[in-house]
Amino acid sequence: MDSYKFNLLHNKQLFINQLKTNTLGSRTIDEGSMDEDSGMNFSEYVAVLSGNTDLLEKARLDKKITTLESERKNFLRERDAATGKLAEIESSVSFHTDKIKEAQSDLALFEKRVECDDEGTPINKLTIKGVEDSTDIKAIAARLQEIDEKARTKGEYNKIGEVYGFSIMVKTESTSKDLFDCSVNRFFVKGQESIYYTYNNGKLATDPKLACQNFVNALERIPKVIESHEKEMAKVVANKDVYTNIANSSWKKEDELRSLKSEAAELDRKIALTLAPPEGEKEETEEMKQGEGLSDHYHSGGVKNESYLVQDKEDNSRLQSFRPKWRH
Repeated sequence: MDSYKFNLLHNKQLFINQLKTNTLGSRTIDEGSMDEDSGMNFSEYVAVLSGNTDLLEKARLDKKITTLESERKNFLRERDAATGKLAEIESSVSFHTDKIKEAQSDLALFEKRVECDDEGTPINKLTIKGVEDSTDIKAIAARLQEIDEKARTKGEYNKIGEVYGFSIMVKTESTSKDLFDCSVNRFFVKGQESIYYTYNNGKLATDPKLACQNFVNALERIPKVIESHEKEMAKVVANKDVYTNIANSSWKKEDELRSLKSEAAELDRKIALTLAPPEGEKEETEEMKQGEGLSDHYHSGGVKNESYLVQDKEDNSRLQSFRPKWRH
């Protein structure tokens, strides 16, 4: 409690001084120094009053040990954070790598199947459910507009057709606008695995030709999808070496802390021997304790003997009272 009060008053005064001198922004409390700015801590104060330099040295060692242990704790926290960040980076790299492989496979398949006209423009071989046999752009566009207006998939992907062997999907997404719930349909071209390609954010154009061209345009954007994943992966990997160095590093002051703890333990033993009473005083103290123990023993023994005598007298009186009277 004395230490708590002492340090509390000391820190309050230091805080007030920092307010007065407008140095609160760079506030520091150094309990180990003994200058006029920060003073000393309670342990050092007691050590100075006692005149025992070992106590003062022990207080300073404890301060250094506390500082180093705090530094080590911060180092371990940063190293653990770096290890966690490395795990995130590895997961992200794995994700983008898989997506790049998927997109490259889809691009290779599209380039293998696509048919182009004399100008090199891909021919729109589009098949939509409900108008499977039609090649009329207006009829196909009208069917797409009907699906856009009436389809409600509840967040699921529903297949509505194909283009060059890739599935054409529609998905209903719910949004809130002006306190009203709205349903919006978006159109996708599904790759061979898990990637869904879009053009114009999945919205159909009002022009019939552009609406039908939406899905081929989505497949032609596959190279941009690959490029996007490569850029994201490059951003993620940029700081990987930094986190790797932190995660694999070791604290360089471990030997210093171990040495300080050894010195502190040695000082503890030295202080304990200094504060211990001399051998003569120990013997006198033990003799006094033994004497007190014997007196207590005799006292208790006397009380017990007296109680036995009283008990014998009572027993004799009872025997006499019960002795039979003989008639002559």
